[in-house]
Amino acid sequence: MLTVQKKGFTQWSPFNEKTKYFEPSTSNFMINYRVENLEKLIEELRKEGVTIVDKIETVAYGKFVHILDVEGNKIELWEPNDVEFEKLGKQIGAITTK
Repeated sequence: MLTVQKKGFTQWSPFNEKTKYFEPSTSNFMINYRVENLEKLIEELRKEGVTIVDKIETVAYGKFVHILDVEGNKIELWEPNDVEFEKLGKQIGAITTK
């Protein structure tokens, strides 16, 4: 049996209380979920009537898009490129435990 281990990252990112980053949500927080195959997931979420806030953005360390949950909270979906994300973390002095 083949076992694949993936590295995960946890991040806590406080924002200025006057940020507009969470708009169009009126909540003062946002949750970020790691996902696989972001394009397919967005396709399925659209079929279910989920509000997709923006277009998929691709950067070196992954792909991102924002949706709204049924209560209007903004959620960030992230398909990570862990190799590049870890490099970025090292550049800024972040420490990983594994």
